[in-house]
Amino acid sequence: MLSRTSNLPIGVFDSGVGGLTVLRALRELLPDENFLYLGDTARVPYGAKSPESVIKYALQAGGALVQEGIKMLVVACNTASAVSLDALASEYSPLPVVGVVKPGAEAACATTINGKIAVIATEGTVKGGVYQRTICSMHPDAEIIAHPCPLFVGLAEEGWVDGELVEAIVARYLKPLFAAFGDVKPDTLVLGCTHFPVLREAIANVAGSSIKLVDSAETTAKTVKNILNEAQICNVGDVKGKISFLATDSAQRFAAVGGPFLGEKIDTSDVRVIDL
Repeated sequence: MLSRTSNLPIGVFDSGVGGLTVLRALRELLPDENFLYLGDTARVPYGAKSPESVIKYALQAGGALVQEGIKMLVVACNTASAVSLDALASEYSPLPVVGVVKPGAEAACATTINGKIAVIATEGTVKGGVYQRTICSMHPDAEIIAHPCPLFVGLAEEGWVDGELVEAIVARYLKPLFAAFGDVKPDTLVLGCTHFPVLREAIANVAGSSIKLVDSAETTAKTVKNILNEAQICNVGDVKGKISFLATDSAQRFAAVGGPFLGEKIDTSDVRVIDL
């Protein structure tokens, strides 16, 4: 017999629309599941905020989703995953709470051959050192260098994802990062922010074919699926699951900007604006 919580949605939150890349992967792997996505668009980005502020915002976002009724919480924000995962897990226990950093680190370790891993992320994620620590715990011999790319979030949110100007900005960040490795370049580049995958083509063009790009979306989706199976709370039905959206700022902007991240059009009428 299915648990009465099985049809509850999986709650997903991010500081903005970047986490929709994670939702996209979840949706592809778990088409029967219902999802409730919250974008804290009034306070994006979290990456430039203090750890104390990020924890406060994350608890507010998580609390809003829990109040709506969810069976799992996915923190689809690298910065929030880096600094607030323990606080969220403690606050909302026994609700399963999943972040994106560990799955991303696992994917990087599985991808690298020469053990040299570059990480690009927000300033907060880089300064916190969470990717460096997590990757080293899994691959002690790895050499990891992380570099903040603060302009990438703005580019992604504005829909500036390709072209000469974008690639020039990407190059200004990546060239010194790769040079820091010396003669042997990294073979793996972790996109340590959920906004960055929409810039994937531009980043790949600058990085070159010898460097594999890794983001945490697909690996996070697999982690979520495993937890659902273990807890026996999968939603199994004959119809495709539904997605509902919450935002803390303009529904019109969320729908317009979020579509490319999700890979499908978002109707403004499907976005409910709330105040945290």
